[in-house]
Amino acid sequence: MADSSQINSTGPSDRIIMEGMQLYGFHGANPEERALGQPYVVDLSVDLDLNKPGESDLLEDTVNYAHVFRTVQSVVEGESKNLLEATAQAIASKILAEFPVKAVRVCLKKPRPPIRGSVIEYAAVEIYRTKKEEK
Repeated sequence: MADSSQINSTGPSDRIIMEGMQLYGFHGANPEERALGQPYVVDLSVDLDLNKPGESDLLEDTVNYAHVFRTVQSVVEGESKNLLEATAQAIASKILAEFPVKAVRVCLKKPRPPIRGSVIEYAAVEIYRTKKEEK
């Protein structure tokens, strides 16, 4: 998931990466998806400077990934959206608003999407947002 094309050339490009967050939500364009719900998998990374926590070894000097998980969970398990794109955007916006990070990458996967006659492991969207894009 790490993409070197997104590296910030003006300073450290450190990341906290969380992959494979499994959640259950009620999103989709079809009424059945919204009524019955389905599993979702979220891969996420946040860009921030990890020098201070690397030196101090203190949790308060970094972004607590348990809190990041709860934030992602609140979006996926919260208000229904029609599109993966809208759900991923809501996750990114909330992460940027609630944590001292420079950027966030969200990959939201819908395992085995309900497409008649298909065998698809998952459908997904991946977005990258920075703090300045959110202002």
